[in-house]
Order: sequence, then structure tokens, then C-alpha cells
Amino acid sequence: MSQHALHSAGAKAWRSLPCLRSELRLDLTLGCGQTFRWRETGKDHWTGVMGGRVWTLTQTEDTLWYHVYSRLGNPGLVNGQKRKAGGEPRGSAKKSKGMTNVKEEQDELDHDDVSSEQEEKEEMLLRDYFQLDVKLVDLYKEWSHADQHFSQTAHIFTGVRMLRQDPVECLFSFICSSNNHISRIQGMVERLCNTLGTPLCKLDEAHYHDFPSLQALADSKVEACLRDLGFGYRARFLQQSAHLIMTSHGPDWLYKLRSTPYLQARDALRTLPGVGLKVADCVCLMSLDKSEAVPVDTHVWQIAKRDYSCAAGHGQKTLTDKVYNEIGDFFRKLWGCYAGWAHSVLFCADLKKFQNLKEDALKEEKNEKKMLKNKKTSRNKRETVKMEEEGGQ
Repeated sequence: MSQHALHSAGAKAWRSLPCLRSELRLDLTLGCGQTFRWRETGKDHWTGVMGGRVWTLTQTEDTLWYHVYSRLGNPGLVNGQKRKAGGEPRGSAKKSKGMTNVKEEQDELDHDDVSSEQEEKEEMLLRDYFQLDVKLVDLYKEWSHADQHFSQTAHIFTGVRMLRQDPVECLFSFICSSNNHISRIQGMVERLCNTLGTPLCKLDEAHYHDFPSLQALADSKVEACLRDLGFGYRARFLQQSAHLIMTSHGPDWLYKLRSTPYLQARDALRTLPGVGLKVADCVCLMSLDKSEAVPVDTHVWQIAKRDYSCAAGHGQKTLTDKVYNEIGDFFRKLWGCYAGWAHSVLFCADLKKFQNLKEDALKEEKNEKKMLKNKKTSRNKRETVKMEEEGGQ
């Protein structure tokens, strides 16, 4: 049985990219609720599905390491590379030794070509997924300069990076997010993939599947199937949205929205069943290249009121469309064209699952202050003793 890869078990099966933790922290980026397909399968090792392949990622201070698994039914691929044939084809024994050597040399050349091409594709996919061309450290400096509250949080929650997800996966995952929490959404997305997605591989006892295609989601039987899986009213939204896209727009429609202006793309998404302002903004920000999109829920509304004294919706109990847009505009004015990225840092910092980072940072600050105080006290004592000695002479 194949097992989840561990970097400590041998680095030969892994490839790497230079990447500082300040530019990407896997635990925060993959665990803050913008994607629901990654699990921690070993200490600081994250396994998930991306681009129709199963990956395990880990990192050191300056390097991002990745392992790509072979697909089911294709044992000729190992870590994304073509496996050399283990034996000679029938009848090859009649060939001369010279011909055999030529054949082996050609096989090696073909293998190297396939390997390097596959490796290049996988590296490009990883860079695109994490948007590594965006210099996050520079953005943190800009946001900290413009926003004192952000500057107080930034040094604790470094490396929170926005993913560039597949728009189909992003849209239908966030339709599942309505009135839901992260762990439950993860379970729903996993059941959705295991039921309707293409099997990819099995690691330990975990089965990994690709995200379902639009065609699969649009099938008329899908709603009943998903209701049986506990999706409730969301089952109808999933099937109807997929059906509407396929019949009225075409399978490439979501991808074309990447080149559409932000507000126009958001309005287009809102024509789909089950897609309100927040879901539309999540899809815009996390898969359609709209870095200015700021998804607002009651959680973000509380951050705006508590930490920024934002007056939008003061005295109101419900988040109306008007209040929603006012909060988004407030943060866009404050943070600029990458406001959605900055918002995600503060959203991450406010999650209960990451409060230990704040507590650890506070303890470290207290210890540093205590050490400085002790050093100052010791220095003052030495100076006092020295003065007394000099006075007595």
C-alpha cells in the first residue's frame, strides 16, 4: 500500500523551490478556509489535490518541498515521472548488442525529455497556485505603513498568501460554505469529490479524487445524490448552478471571467443559484484574479467595527448588501488594490485555531522585556558598585 510521503524519509523523491516562510506559510495559507482539500498528513506535511494530481507539501525556512504521486492505473508514473521499462520486449533477444545499446540510449533520452517536461509543468503549476510572482513581503510593508492595526498583527501572521484555485472547484466549494464552518465544509467537499470525482490514488487508508467536472455536477440525478450525503438545500444550488453554466454559458465561462472587470465578474456570478455577495467575492478573490475583492461575513464585520471603528451598519443587526459594500470599500480605500489579500491576513489572525500563535508571541515579548529589564538592572548594579569603589579610593 502506498503511503503519504515524508521528507525525512528521503529527499530524493522530492523536488523543491526557493521560498522563504515570510513569503509563504503552508499551515496558515492552507488552513485558513480559502481551500478545503488539504490535510496535515504528517508533522508540517500537507497533502491535497491540485491540477488533477495528489501532492504532499512541506517547507523549511527558505525552501518549499513537494512530492507528486502517481495516478491510479498508471504505474508508469512515479512522482510525476515516467518509469523506465523493467524488461525487454518480446523478440529483442534476436537483436544485436549494438542495436540494444542504441535502443537503451534512446529510451533514456526519451525518459529524460518526459521527466524534465513533466517537472517543468509541475513547477509552473505550483508557482501559479501559490502566485509566487507576487512579493508578499513588500505588500506586508505597504499594509503596515497604511494601517497601524495591521502592523501589530503582521509580524505574527506572516506568509498568508492567496491561492489561485481552479474556478470550478472554488465556486462549488464555496456554495457548500453557506451557513457552515470550515471543518464541516471540508467534509462536504470530500464527500462530493469521492462520489462524483475521478479517483486519483490511495495513500494509507485515504482515497483521493479529482474535483467533479461541470458535466458531472450538472447531471439531473446529482441533487438527490447529494441530499442523501447530507448537503441539504445546497444540493439543489450545486446541481442548478452547474446546469445553468453548461446550458447558458458553456464550460469555459468561469475561466473567461478572469479577464472580466471585478464588479462585472461578481455580478455575473450572482446570477447563479446559491451565490450571494460573499460567495461571489470569495470566488473572485481566490480563483478569478480579483485581488481587490473583500469577502465580508459577520466575522469580518466584527473586525471592521472592533478594530477599525468602521461605522458601516452601525446599529443594524443584519449584514445588508449596502453595509456589505460599504465595508468592502472601506478596506479597499485603506489597503489598496490587494485589499483582499490583506483582509485574509486579519481573517486568519482572528480564527480560534490560530490563537496559540498570538499567545506564543505575547509570551516571547514578555520574556524579551524581562531579559532586557534584567540586563538593565545588572548593568545599573555594576555601575553603582564601580562608583562606590571609585568614591572610596
